[in-house]
Amino acid sequence: MKMLNPQKPRLERRIVGSTNRWRFPRQPFSGDLLGLSQMCKAASIDFDEVLKNPDRLCISQIQKIFPENLKNKTIQSREADVILECLGFKWELHQPQLFQSETLAKLYLMGLARGNANPEKESVKILQAQRPGRSREQRPVKKMILSLKINDPLVTKEAFATALKNLYMREVKIGLDDVLGVLAAAHILQFSSLFQRCVTVMMSGLTPSTIKNFYLAGCKYNEEPLTTACEKWMEMNLVPLVGTQIHLRKIPKELLHKVLKSPRLFTFSEFHLLKTLLLWVYLQLNNKTQTFPMYETVLMFFSSFPKNCSFLDRDVGQNLISLFLCLRLHSITKGKDLEELRHINFFPESWLVRVTANHYHAEYTTHSKVITLYGFFFEIKGIKHDATSYSFHMQRIRHTDLEGASAVYENTPISLRAERLVTYEIRAQTLVDGKWQEFRTNHITQKFGLVKPSCKSHALKIQTVGIPIYASFSFVFSLS
Repeated sequence: MKMLNPQKPRLERRIVGSTNRWRFPRQPFSGDLLGLSQMCKAASIDFDEVLKNPDRLCISQIQKIFPENLKNKTIQSREADVILECLGFKWELHQPQLFQSETLAKLYLMGLARGNANPEKESVKILQAQRPGRSREQRPVKKMILSLKINDPLVTKEAFATALKNLYMREVKIGLDDVLGVLAAAHILQFSSLFQRCVTVMMSGLTPSTIKNFYLAGCKYNEEPLTTACEKWMEMNLVPLVGTQIHLRKIPKELLHKVLKSPRLFTFSEFHLLKTLLLWVYLQLNNKTQTFPMYETVLMFFSSFPKNCSFLDRDVGQNLISLFLCLRLHSITKGKDLEELRHINFFPESWLVRVTANHYHAEYTTHSKVITLYGFFFEIKGIKHDATSYSFHMQRIRHTDLEGASAVYENTPISLRAERLVTYEIRAQTLVDGKWQEFRTNHITQKFGLVKPSCKSHALKIQTVGIPIYASFSFVFSLS
């Protein structure tokens, strides 16, 4: 005969009370699922978590046995109930305090299980005996030795001692220098109230020197409120504060990328943000620098690379492109700033051409510039009439009409002649489908005065879809 393998116990459908509910036939759940759900709801415990980890229900019930202020009472007269071996030290602990930590509570229940058929019932019996008002003539409790291994380098013996101290005292001061270690210890001990206190301390103690470690801790322990607080703090302080200190080097690339993409990011101007990002890249590549570099030093560093390709096109710059794609380079409009970008050869030429082209779409429809030749002042103008229509002309102006530019031309000679004969030509060119398209007037000779119509030149009018458009003017002044 073949021996049949004994069947494993299965969940059975049984009658419970006046209802027909699912019921577990054995421990750890002796009641029906509906009753268990109601019990979890009353104890403010997640029902799904209890199904996965039955110890949580037992620990929660034991925690409710003791009043909240028990841990603040003096217990030096009592001997320790448990000796915890951890980090090379032996820590003496008492039963009521153990159950504030889920980790220590589980270790304690496992210790009871080694010698008792019903460890939960036994633990409740022992703990009830320790309640205030109970007779001191109780059976002696044998000290239990528990062992806990910790591999987290953040948890030092000082941080662990502070965490254990919080089992006994409600308001133990936690300094910024110690909070990371205490947070890590609270996480290992599953001491939720202490963990949240540490998070609160960290959120209120964000500085350029702490932002990196606090953010990484939030990521490590999946503490979203902490990581969100770090991101919001960086959005306000990246440019004006962090971007002026050596701590900028420590900012993780992931955090920097999130902040650069945020619509709430504060900056004085887009060029200030670009300078901050260039400083960050410089500090990543020069990790031995101990002092915050001058911006001119950064420009010299990037200018020192060979001119055959831009920095972002090199291998070292490829993994940084995602950061610089977050910048709104079209907001950099000053000619000096754009020329600086070309000089350091940091961006690909296609990026700079696109920025220049965007200016033609986003800037004013009229662009003008004042020039001076032989004491005569001319304003040259380019006007965009619609998407494909442009015109260019120049006109003579009085030196007294120069708004806000008197300081620029104060050492420039001024001609008092009312009229002057000038031969000029206006040219414009643009790139269309990779080919240069050119426009020009004939050579025109005209006597320029100071009043209309003699003060204004002929206009060059063009139709083109090309951008950008480069215009030039050439002059020949008559001696007469």
